[in-house]
Amino acid sequence: MKDIRNVAIIAHVDHGKTTLVDEMLKQSGIFRENQAVRERVMDSNDLERERGITILAKNTAVWYNDTKINIVDTPGHADFGGEVERILKMVNGVILLVDAAEGPMPQTRFVLQKALELGHRVIVAVNKIDKPDARLHEVIDEVLELLLELDATEEQLDSPMLFCSGRAGTASYGPDVVGEDLRPLFSTIVDYIPAPDMDTEAPAQMLVSSVDYNDYVGRIAIGRIERGTIKQNQEIVVCNYHGEENIRKAKVVSLYEFEGLERVPVTEAHAGDIVAMSGIADITIGDTVCTPLTIEPLPFVQISAPTMEMTFAVNDSPFAGKEGKYVTSRNIRDRLIRETLKDVSLKITEEANTDSYKVAGRGEMHLSILIETMRREGYEFSVSPPRVLYKEIDGVMCEPIERVVVDVPEECVGMVIEKLSARKGEFVDMTPVGSRMKMNFLIPSRGLFGYRNEFLTDTRGEGILNSVFERYEPMKGDIARRNTGSLIAFENGDAVTYGLWAAQERGRLFIGPGEPVYGGMIVGVSPKAEDITVNVCRKKQLTNMRASGSDEALRLVPHRILSLEQCLEFMADDELLEVTPKSLRLRKRLLDHALRMKALKGKKDK
Repeated sequence: MKDIRNVAIIAHVDHGKTTLVDEMLKQSGIFRENQAVRERVMDSNDLERERGITILAKNTAVWYNDTKINIVDTPGHADFGGEVERILKMVNGVILLVDAAEGPMPQTRFVLQKALELGHRVIVAVNKIDKPDARLHEVIDEVLELLLELDATEEQLDSPMLFCSGRAGTASYGPDVVGEDLRPLFSTIVDYIPAPDMDTEAPAQMLVSSVDYNDYVGRIAIGRIERGTIKQNQEIVVCNYHGEENIRKAKVVSLYEFEGLERVPVTEAHAGDIVAMSGIADITIGDTVCTPLTIEPLPFVQISAPTMEMTFAVNDSPFAGKEGKYVTSRNIRDRLIRETLKDVSLKITEEANTDSYKVAGRGEMHLSILIETMRREGYEFSVSPPRVLYKEIDGVMCEPIERVVVDVPEECVGMVIEKLSARKGEFVDMTPVGSRMKMNFLIPSRGLFGYRNEFLTDTRGEGILNSVFERYEPMKGDIARRNTGSLIAFENGDAVTYGLWAAQERGRLFIGPGEPVYGGMIVGVSPKAEDITVNVCRKKQLTNMRASGSDEALRLVPHRILSLEQCLEFMADDELLEVTPKSLRLRKRLLDHALRMKALKGKKDK
């Protein structure tokens, strides 16, 4: 059996996991000396590279002396916590990365808690020690306090601590010593993380922790072999923890191990190896691969339940079908079901009318990434505003509460506290960090809808806001989703300069001249808390009487272009977002002006 270490790198978003993995790959000799390697090589997905975040957990492997180190790079954003939870079953230890300036953040607490619950050994790596605002000794104390809060064992409290610069590719054992390379990190992994203690002679057994998909070979199951040996072309049985009716026979067509960024075909793999195998139809995360003689399914980690949902429906606007390649309810349903095979924290529920589906996930970012991915693949559909999922606990209706950490300049503290308190936020504590303040709040998830953009405006773009699900608590009362109204187009046609010039006095516009619109489409935001109907297609009437100055050029204020996340935050309860590969259009559920007025009157009468 090879000398193996299986380790995951976990941290809050932007604390430098993927950059550190880059350097580990380079210094382990995976690349040629003259090979051109792009930054954040593990972020292979286009969306990951554009946004600078990791969305999917990825496997790689490096050699240090005679030891193979299987590394899993994990997402840092709270919305993709499901990715982290399931891959923790594949490893025997974790490297907890903490920013030398920011210290432990909400997602640090979440992923560390999951690792401690599984009894994993922890190596603490304080990263970005070369930042000018690094505060190493305070961060060390904060990490130890966090370990105490999470009821770490004595062994976990005595975890080794390293000081790294992922960008420079250095690590050292002391805070006041600058390292030369990453050898201290590799040595600590080999010495401190235990090798898999597994029986290679027992009947084969493997838990599927991740599923990839390839158009040529279909689904590819990834997991750690728990015992025994798995060989290419071996007859196997796929089962899971839910009962005997799920048992089915299959065959391992191809078997791969991870070497650097490649999947290397092998003829057999042994207990402790992290492998990928193809040829098994309908295999999914949580399944167990066994030999036909010993069918023993392994329990799968309990994934935290979704806290938010949206309705995905067939697009029924006047522009339906003009820009998308896949537009039917069957197309949308098949794509959503396919997503649940890879993302275990996503839940899909079909609605009675068969044209719409409830999609539940971990947060706005989680669902917006799915929407953007589908959009790029050519899907056209509409989505509702996000709404939280309530739970009845002991006869009391409860809602999800998030722990929010904000890092803002001192002069913005009062405004942020005021805004979050108005949204039912509960102030917990405040810590000065240089010339800035770090504040903790507990706030209902629905209280954060539409707040992030407002927060950036209030802090002049200097504020940092992070949140992670904390627990369910009894309902906190009414929270206004937004205090502005919408500017709604009155008729179908193309927006013209004259109509836009007249409409811009009512509020800020989202469209420019020449853009096609339809009645009921939202073309701007009104500062008043009520909707206003405007006619952006109205042309100037020509007459033979001309007044002085009437032919001067009309000046338009530059319109605001909303991103996908901004559209999701902007939507009110009676609005929808039309998503196509080319456009994002906000609209009212009821496009007809008369029907909207009737519905509004009915609400007021109630």
